[in-house]
Amino acid sequence: MGDINERGLENEVKGTVKETKGKIRGDLGDATDNMSEHIKGRAEQLEGKVQKNFGKSERNADPDNG
Repeated sequence: MGDINERGLENEVKGTVKETKGKIRGDLGDATDNMSEHIKGRAEQLEGKVQKNFGKSERNADPDNG
């Protein structure tokens, strides 16, 4: 059952990376006054946050993860 813990950790890490990438992209869109990049970046940031939280939930649901 440690499989769900590993998958959860992987989702957490990938989500954190995606969230950070999206924040940078959104901030760059702000700095260059590019609304399209701003929106795409914020959407990517939100996707990353969801994936990261899903990974945390997976890890918490693993009975072997005490």
